[in-house]
Amino acid sequence: MATRRNPGEGGLHWEESRQRWFATVYVGYAPNGKRRKIKVSARTKTEAKAKLQQLLRDRDDGHVLGGQTYTVRDAVESWLAHGLTGRQESTVVNRTILARTHVIPALGARKLAQLSAEEVDQWLAAKAKTLSTDTLHRLLSILRQSIRRAQARDLVKRNVALLCDVPRGTAGRPSKSLTLAQAADLLTAAQRQPAMYAYIVLSLLTGARTEELRALSWSHVDLDGKPPSVQLWRSVREGGDTKTRLSRRTLELPNDCVVALRAHRRWQTQSRMRSAAEWPDNDLVFTTQRGTPLDAANVRRAFRQTAEHAGLHAEEWTPRELRHSFVSLLSSAGIPIEDIAHLVGHANTRTTEKVYRKELRPVLRRGAKAMDDLFNAHRAASEPPTLPPASSENQTER
Repeated sequence: MATRRNPGEGGLHWEESRQRWFATVYVGYAPNGKRRKIKVSARTKTEAKAKLQQLLRDRDDGHVLGGQTYTVRDAVESWLAHGLTGRQESTVVNRTILARTHVIPALGARKLAQLSAEEVDQWLAAKAKTLSTDTLHRLLSILRQSIRRAQARDLVKRNVALLCDVPRGTAGRPSKSLTLAQAADLLTAAQRQPAMYAYIVLSLLTGARTEELRALSWSHVDLDGKPPSVQLWRSVREGGDTKTRLSRRTLELPNDCVVALRAHRRWQTQSRMRSAAEWPDNDLVFTTQRGTPLDAANVRRAFRQTAEHAGLHAEEWTPRELRHSFVSLLSSAGIPIEDIAHLVGHANTRTTEKVYRKELRPVLRRGAKAMDDLFNAHRAASEPPTLPPASSENQTER
């Protein structure tokens, strides 16, 4: 005769309808007061007993059981829904895209309790063939944080992702620089896009970061000053801070920038008058045609349209390369590298850092003068020479 199990030892029974053995263990109470029961099945009685003993050991170790059917997909979706609270919207969008493009399709169906470090290593190695090292770090971080959240809810014992390292991914595309002729062609082509013309001119001729221009307000632009200047004191980063403390700088505006910004302000005023009821009061210099803030995709799309009109291979260029072009053009014009680093807000050398610390927000002028000289010289060289009028004597000879 079978011996009845004592309370707390779980249960073991055969279900004829399903032709399987089932082991059950009670593991405390749910918030509504009902007892929580964990149930697992097996084909044989021996296998069911082994599962029952494992459930009992886990319970005695202090793990609230319930993750037997909990998958990687469940863990990642839970983290996406509740683990990104307080993060920037751009971060939430980025992590969601990465999780649903790379993590869930590859590992989502795997039961989280059965996921091994070897499987994670193999997944990362496969992704390393097509993704950058930085993206791989983000993917592993998503997996680690998702499993950590499941750990906190006793749905899994250990975080196997912590045992894995990020392999080296594919090399990123090196940044390029426009030549002087390409830069001039780009500025000409940009005139076809009134909403983005001043953006491209300002980025190319001052070296401002795209994140700084997207946050630029009219209150930080002085077109009537002597000299006219722009205050790059904010960015679209969290809290509005610039990339570093040394990135906060005030630059004199080249003449082309002044002209482009005046035209841009007229265009923006006309756009605001056409949609006064919808236009938000944000004082931003660069906006969409409805007055809303630009995002990275807006800038990238508009820039590549301009690059195509300028005869460039649009897919090979990005907005940040306007900044690289600014540095390269100034360097070719003989501007000292320390001054260039100062203009773009870099802290590459100890000397540059000391120069920053000594200044009390002066208007930096060398970049504006060099850019004016460069493009004026290019325009002069591009114009056909003017021939003197033919004399009457020469006309007679002809």
